[in-house]
Amino acid sequence: MEKTPSYFVTRDVPSRIYSMSEDIKLIVVVRNPVTRAISDYTQTRSKKLDIPSFESLTFKNISVGLIDTTWSAVQIGLYAKHLERWLQFFPMEQLLFVSGERLITDPAGEMARVQAFLGLRRVVTEKYFYFNPAKGFPCLKRPEVNSKPHCLGKTKGRTHPNINPEVVQSLRDFYKPFNRKFYKMTGQDFGWN
Repeated sequence: MEKTPSYFVTRDVPSRIYSMSEDIKLIVVVRNPVTRAISDYTQTRSKKLDIPSFESLTFKNISVGLIDTTWSAVQIGLYAKHLERWLQFFPMEQLLFVSGERLITDPAGEMARVQAFLGLRRVVTEKYFYFNPAKGFPCLKRPEVNSKPHCLGKTKGRTHPNINPEVVQSLRDFYKPFNRKFYKMTGQDFGWN
């Protein structure tokens, strides 16, 4: 098992993984690309305070509303484009796309999908999760009484900056056709409208 967020979007990774194992099962967690871009920006800003505003990075030309698709925070959310590369090497049956939103709202349900995809007996159920209202995320716990839950670290669940609603809407409009294509390719509607 290996986990690296950049694998799904890095051009040469599908061929490299295929050369290691043609039969591998791949699990990709995706989330609303607009929220993902804002989260990416928030993460970068936590490490580097002198970066330009989200709004200025989003557009190549703000006066005409031209989105800058070379900015990695925008580019990563073009899931259909990335999936096309993976499908050159792996059939859809070897790929599972997990909803990042449902992983928060229904972690047991998403884990049931993961366990079924991997052909595992369903062991991780509702009793393994505890919702942490302070963080706004579920925590993983052992089902034994008095076990301490394992929650996400300090770097997760940061408050996002307020972004101009018009910029958010421009990004939603920009991603809409890519999202529709991704829904069709995966057979799942993630509800990112």
